[in-house]
Formats: sequence, C-alpha cells, structure tokens
Amino acid sequence: MIHEFRTYDLKPGSLAQYYSNTAPMMQKRLEYSPLVGYFHTEIGPLNRVLHIWEYEDLNERSAIRSQVIEDGIWPPPNKGIVENQQVDIFYQAPFLPKFERNRTIGPLFELRMYRYPVGAVAKVLDAWAPKIEARMNLAQPVGIWYSEIGGANQLAHMWAYESFEHRTEARKQFASIGWPPDSGVSPVAMQNMLMLAADFSPIQ
Repeated sequence: MIHEFRTYDLKPGSLAQYYSNTAPMMQKRLEYSPLVGYFHTEIGPLNRVLHIWEYEDLNERSAIRSQVIEDGIWPPPNKGIVENQQVDIFYQAPFLPKFERNRTIGPLFELRMYRYPVGAVAKVLDAWAPKIEARMNLAQPVGIWYSEIGGANQLAHMWAYESFEHRTEARKQFASIGWPPDSGVSPVAMQNMLMLAADFSPIQ
C-alpha cells in the first residue's frame, strides 16, 4: 500500500474558492480510491493544501488517475488557482496499527517532515517502534510515513490535537516517555506545519 501526498500552493486568498470548486466533485472521486485526509495550512507556509490518497501500488495509482480523467470526474476546475504542485509517494511505518477510515481526532493537525542522511530512515523507524504506544497516548497519529518517490530519505509524521493547548501539554510530556527516541542519527532538515482539515476530509 502506498500513500500519495499531493501538496498544492494556491494563490493568496483563493482557499475558499479552491474548496468550493473541489468539494462537489469529491464524493464521485472517492468511488475510485480512498482519501486518507485533506488539509490546509494554518501556521507554516500559507495558502497550501495537502491531500493524501491511498493506492495498492503505483500501477493502481496510474490506472485510477487515468480513469478519473477519462470519466471526466476529476480534477476539479482549479486552473489559475494552483500555482505549484508537488507529489511524493510514501509507505506507512510498519509499526502503526490499522486505523478507521473516518476519525474525529483533531481539529488541529501537525505535519512534521524530516530529511535524513542516506540510509538513516530505517534506523529512525527501528528506534520509534517500541516508543509509539506511549507517544500515541499523548496524541493520535494521522500517520507516520517514509518516502519512496519524490523527496528522498524523508520521514513524515502527522499528529492530531484537540487544541493548541493540547499540543503544548503533550510536548511537555515528551521527556517523560523518551520522545523523540534516540536513533543515533539526526535530521539534516526539518519542517513543520499546523493544519486544519477540509470539511470533506474523512479525518476531522
């Protein structure tokens, strides 16, 4: 199973129009493949949306993307609104449990993206595995992923919080659970974004 991260940068002030164009087409699009979540930035690079799609593999992704275009149900009419697009393919971390498709765990979501030296991501996943239960007791993950195609040597993790205060309190407890775990390697670049979910996102 793969997750496709599609990150779009929009013209300033166009988010409401973007969602107005996209929302009516979403129900039909979901007949073709599952949506993990659909988000936009609140803090971080503004005017950015992220949609995460699930596919069995790259072959299914290619077939479905061709089919939705052929059937005329996707993409939404956002030409002129979207200024930049980036696509990354990720695998889910193997230690995560299987989650329900529809979850109300937010409404605040933090996406953290780390880039590591070549070959280091596996060490990080090994270090995180025994600590994940304690970390999940502080906040629920949307997912933890490592990159396959796009930005190489990346680790992405998204966490849901009930409020900014919840995030602050959770982070205060990191030291007590040994988070982040010591993997013996450090990221060479880090980025974080605080995001809100679109009304039609299965994760809220």
